[in-house]
Amino acid sequence: MSIYTASTTAPVNIATLKYWGKRDKTLNLPTNSSISVTLAQEDLRTLTSVATSESFTEDQLWLNGQPESLQGERTQHCLQDLRNLRSRIEAQDSSLPRMSQWKLHIVSENNFPTAAGLASSAAGFAALVMAIAKLYQLPDSHSEISKIARKGSGSACRSLFGGYVAWEMGSEPDGSDSKAVEVAPQSHWPEMKAAILVVSADRKDTPSTSGMQHTVATSDLFQERIRNVVPKRFEEMKQAIQDRDFTRFAELTMRDSNSFHATCLDSFPPIFYMNDTSRKIVKLCHQINAFYDETIVAYTFDAGPNAVLYYLQENEAKLMAFVHHVFQKNSGWDTKFSQNDLEKFSEVFKTRVAPEVAFEFDEELYKGVSRVILTQVGPGPQDTTECLINKSTGYPN
Repeated sequence: MSIYTASTTAPVNIATLKYWGKRDKTLNLPTNSSISVTLAQEDLRTLTSVATSESFTEDQLWLNGQPESLQGERTQHCLQDLRNLRSRIEAQDSSLPRMSQWKLHIVSENNFPTAAGLASSAAGFAALVMAIAKLYQLPDSHSEISKIARKGSGSACRSLFGGYVAWEMGSEPDGSDSKAVEVAPQSHWPEMKAAILVVSADRKDTPSTSGMQHTVATSDLFQERIRNVVPKRFEEMKQAIQDRDFTRFAELTMRDSNSFHATCLDSFPPIFYMNDTSRKIVKLCHQINAFYDETIVAYTFDAGPNAVLYYLQENEAKLMAFVHHVFQKNSGWDTKFSQNDLEKFSEVFKTRVAPEVAFEFDEELYKGVSRVILTQVGPGPQDTTECLINKSTGYPN
């Protein structure tokens, strides 16, 4: 029997305007629109290979080398939607193989910690739907396919585009207008970079889905957020991106991170995604901006304690003078910077920062961080010739 394969990589995206709360749990329809930055795949990506054959007896998934269940409701919705699209094509061309009726083997690998608050489900479901769409040769646009990715993981729909992406919440009950669209391509503002301080690579205490529902049900602040705060901020952030206005972008990003975590704290009982290390990083960022008397860094925290620091290339030496000084004992610096670069950051700290800084550093802060991931704005899903499936057997290599 013939075995057909396809492979795709998909990126992580980190929201600057957060998605939190569902108006329809089954369809993953959000209570508010959101905006994100897609990050470079050499640093954070999921690679997924899929295979199908008339000889396969069941759908199977292997994630990071381990067999995983495919019986989850969200995954099944994605697979069924993709099969429905394929069956429409087959109905119009009798010569096509009946892939929509065959089982799938799916093999997926992340190059970053899974379920650690680093948007692993977003990259995972984006790679899943794009790889199967490629296998099925679906003609649908990325926005259309994003509606399917959304059912797997809400934020996954945004990983179907590179650069700067909006997930429009839509208003239709069936979710037909709840989709991802490009705000601006990577090339529009390529200077955007990010330093991720991995505060914890452990699984979260409160998974995002249950945390969302708990917040929606019990937080008074949440209602104010979705009715008044986010709709205004959504338009302002899109404009800031289009204008390449980092000062405005940064303030909106930090305010929205604070607003999101405030609703979690306002839930009852409260949800704590940030920890002491997270809060100290927030304080440090504000101290850095105050020191330079300009906004050079913006923090944001998803549903976890990890800090994502956005900054522009032009301010890298200014920012890293602080960040490298505090976190130099953590791993990850040598992935992007030479020893000469790091020495320059230290020199800026010694000659400019140390003599003038008016606050004391927490010299133990690095102990709450496991590593640093240095990255930047990047493209959407990419075709690849790398395949995780043996094309002769249909099983993982």
